[in-house]
Amino acid sequence: SGIVVGAVYPAVVQGISVRPDEPDKERPYIQRHIAATRAAYDVEDVEIKDYTAKTDAEPGQLKADAEALPGIRLIDPAVVGPTYEQLQQVRGYYKFNEPLDVDRYTIEGKETDAVVAVREMDINGLENKSWNNIRTVYTHGYGLVSAYGNRRQSSGEPDWISKDIPPVGEINQPEPRVYYGEIQTDYSIVGRSEGEGPIELDTPGGGEGSAPQLNTYAGKGGVSVGSLFNRLLYATRFADANLLLSDRVNDQSKIIYDRTPKERVQAAAPWLTTDSDTYPAVVEGRIVWIVDGYTTSNSYPNSQRLSMVNATDGQTSPATLGNSVNYVRNSVKAVVDAYDGTVKLYEWDTEDPILKTWQKVYPGSVTPKSEISDDLLAHLRYPMDLFKLQREILGRYHVTDPGLWYQQTDLWQIPKDPVSKSSANEQPYYLSVKWPGDDDAIFSNTAVYVPNNRSNLAAYMAVNAEGSSKDYGQLRILRMSDTRQIDGPGQTFNAITNDTVVAQRLRLFIQGSAEVIYGNLLTLPVGGGLLYVQPVYTQRANSEGSYPLLRFVVVSFGETVGTGDTRQEALDEVFKGDAGVKTGEEPITGVTPGGEPAPGDPAEPGSPSAAPSDPPSEQAPTGKVDEAAANQALDEASAAYEAAQKALKDGDLAEYQKQNDAAEAAIKRAVKALGR
Repeated sequence: SGIVVGAVYPAVVQGISVRPDEPDKERPYIQRHIAATRAAYDVEDVEIKDYTAKTDAEPGQLKADAEALPGIRLIDPAVVGPTYEQLQQVRGYYKFNEPLDVDRYTIEGKETDAVVAVREMDINGLENKSWNNIRTVYTHGYGLVSAYGNRRQSSGEPDWISKDIPPVGEINQPEPRVYYGEIQTDYSIVGRSEGEGPIELDTPGGGEGSAPQLNTYAGKGGVSVGSLFNRLLYATRFADANLLLSDRVNDQSKIIYDRTPKERVQAAAPWLTTDSDTYPAVVEGRIVWIVDGYTTSNSYPNSQRLSMVNATDGQTSPATLGNSVNYVRNSVKAVVDAYDGTVKLYEWDTEDPILKTWQKVYPGSVTPKSEISDDLLAHLRYPMDLFKLQREILGRYHVTDPGLWYQQTDLWQIPKDPVSKSSANEQPYYLSVKWPGDDDAIFSNTAVYVPNNRSNLAAYMAVNAEGSSKDYGQLRILRMSDTRQIDGPGQTFNAITNDTVVAQRLRLFIQGSAEVIYGNLLTLPVGGGLLYVQPVYTQRANSEGSYPLLRFVVVSFGETVGTGDTRQEALDEVFKGDAGVKTGEEPITGVTPGGEPAPGDPAEPGSPSAAPSDPPSEQAPTGKVDEAAANQALDEASAAYEAAQKALKDGDLAEYQKQNDAAEAAIKRAVKALGR
């Protein structure tokens, strides 16, 4: 009976009754499946709009999108990590976790996208890894570093918002010490007895006679190891006898461990799945880590199960389930204080039944949403992993008609990242976007689709990512017309790399032994069409101390590709000399406004092979050539550059800038001596 009821009878019904009329017989079940899946992944209210994108570029075409264009992010957080390391690391025992993060800050009354990173302690960079050093001296990092996302210095380096040790700039950081972060995972011993001097390294300089500044931890984080019993327990746990033998462990000592934000959130709420992208922010003067927490299930009736690991590129897996889920909500926003490790869970999805149940199990563990401060709310954003899951689901479940869904004639795929050397999917990007018909640009998470097994663009997707917006979480899709092909990311990148002007610009750097690095290929719905924007970096190959510099910007609209030293120049080139708006940006290429090579260029620093971004043939000589004077000036520039790199390595940023200025002056003398 088990064989007949469990296998034979269903097979007979399927073969004789269902299969001949499968679309009609399955229709009510498919309808319920689609509705359940869209509800379970919170995409049932997605707004889909047909979009007949223009492909012809005309003068003044971007006038209606004037607000969005200056906010186009040119700084790729996945590329500029080495630049942050070289210019803001200060010492080898500091490190920035990569890729960097994107956040928003209000600077001079205007909300600005920023690329941010925390200067964390990395004990792997210590020369002397003695127990006392790694456990009691090098205990914490120092400060948040940030740069404008939409502009660079004339040399191609980041235009800093906050930098240096102690931090200076537009973001106030009265408590910059970082004891809890993403890099330092080992335990530390902090605290000193009364009368004992501090031993923790605070800053590399600032002490008496320019000696390092020392500090003693005064936060409430950590567990006391003042008693012999506690010391014995922790010596056993960490298999470290020094906790019993060292005199630096005293009656006031604390042990700090479980230091990563995810560890702390999962310890406080093991029923949450944490997002793979933890990011830092300065909230009310303190550096905090923001962690998005999900409630998930794999038992939602009729909903499609999805591998959370695969959908999020192998970075996330549910905390309490297996690999698959069929229900997910961003129910909690968790905040971890970088100084004392305090974890605070804020209710976010007030309608989530799973969260409501856990709140009954652990009353008081989750703080009401109404208590989120305005300062914190300004930094909350739509989580990356949830957006990836929804992107995966909407590739098929944007179709709500059961017949069309069954036929699978309108499947969308996530395109491969054209910039990546691997076969990874293109990542979603945080970007300020002005949606067609809207009045203002909105901080959004964006992605694109291509048709099944095709490379042209099928749809453009964005979600309102501003935590303070009343429309937060609103998903919108622009569906491309079937009557006109719009190039997808791969086709656009192919057009960019094969463009003769782009190739000519890059040839000079390649001849100077520089490596070309393409930044993120951003897509924006502007001018009635789709605008692609890509920053291009160069970095001196196989050289210690080199780092990427932004050289120029490439813009593509329809079949037209334009390049420029600035975003404005590239836009004007595409739109026939008049994009219809001025972005008001500063030069961002590796040449100064006057055309001379910029100082401190890691691609070809102060050497005869250093070349401006335009071909030399386009710059006619203007005077008599004095080769001897030019060679002497170039030697001086090279010496100044080497001195600048040494100062940077020593953490002397003032001397670093002084030597860079000297290199710039020497290069100008060389250019003048060559009659240009």
